[in-house]
Amino acid sequence: MRLLTNCTLVPHPGESVPDAVIAIDGETIAWAGPLTDLPGDYAGWEREDLGGRLVTPGLIDCHTHIVHGGHRAGEFRMRLEGESYDAIARAGGGIVSTVTATREATEDALLADALTRADALIAEGVTTLEIKSGYGLDEATELKMLRVARAVGDARPVDVVTTFLGAHAVPADYKGEAESYIDTVCIPALRAAHAEGLVDAVDGFCEGIAFSPDEIARVFDAARALGLPIKLHAEQLSDLGGAAMAAERGAMSVDHLEYLNADDVQILAQHGTVAVILPGAFYTLRETQAPPIEALRAAGVPMAVATDCNPGSSPMASLLLAMNMSATLFRMTPDECLAGVTTNAAKALGLTDRGDIAQGQRADLCVWNIGAPEELSYRIGFNPLHQRYYRGRPC
Repeated sequence: MRLLTNCTLVPHPGESVPDAVIAIDGETIAWAGPLTDLPGDYAGWEREDLGGRLVTPGLIDCHTHIVHGGHRAGEFRMRLEGESYDAIARAGGGIVSTVTATREATEDALLADALTRADALIAEGVTTLEIKSGYGLDEATELKMLRVARAVGDARPVDVVTTFLGAHAVPADYKGEAESYIDTVCIPALRAAHAEGLVDAVDGFCEGIAFSPDEIARVFDAARALGLPIKLHAEQLSDLGGAAMAAERGAMSVDHLEYLNADDVQILAQHGTVAVILPGAFYTLRETQAPPIEALRAAGVPMAVATDCNPGSSPMASLLLAMNMSATLFRMTPDECLAGVTTNAAKALGLTDRGDIAQGQRADLCVWNIGAPEELSYRIGFNPLHQRYYRGRPC
């Protein structure tokens, strides 16, 4: 049991409590608030002076693909020379080009590479990390990726939420046969992964270069039968209505959303679905159509922010940079960016025990060498983290 004293507390984005105290009992926040209101029951607890620093909830990266083999730097060059992401994917590049390297890599090799990316995120204050499969596109490799994702959480002081993304792309051996792939590979792999306890949620990529809403709906039906929550990559390159379909089926989040239309914004609002904003892909692909931030804001749709760390469209392992990009490219406010990597990121993962600093919440905290929370979105290439607390322990 300890008291973190002499700090400026940001219990929730948009709030600030100077000269604050946080009481930690084991892994949980027992109390948080102004020093003047500290209950007498805590007076005798061990104290740790934070030197006036600012404290936020631990950061949550709610959308990553950090387990994969190889890289796609050659495609980066091709895009600089004028090729589009869509054209590269249709020619056999994109997601499918990572599949071979991931299938060939051992679990040890995949884990070693994933840990370098996880370490970069942890160093910036990430305490919860979502990791997707989706670069196997066969049962054996999808399960291998999910085992590695679990191993990341075993090897580092970070919570890992695993997401099955078997419906990420149609592999080369099923080209033109998306429905057959869904039935004979994707859904059986999902069931096998669930049987091994490897899956916390189910995702898909609804896009012209991937799967239609009807095809994704079949995967979601299988997920529902297993009692698993769903989410979706949607409206990144075109408007197929995937976001609305997912929201109406109870999706926790829909992600990307550059081409989300006004009517479907309202559907997200009606169903409480989180919009996950991924500026790294928008930046890397040099897109020009931004997600409809103002419409999402006006409708009251909660917005999360994530790195989308992956080898092709968002080779970025900095959640602080994702916050800056969201503010600079999309005009999200600093409070919205902070909510995007704390409160709303927790909602996007269906987690109710973290994302804020309040009694009963997990004691996942970041102590920053900054004077105001907007500095987290304002600075570029600068990491002001002083200390990270994970499950109540400094690490």
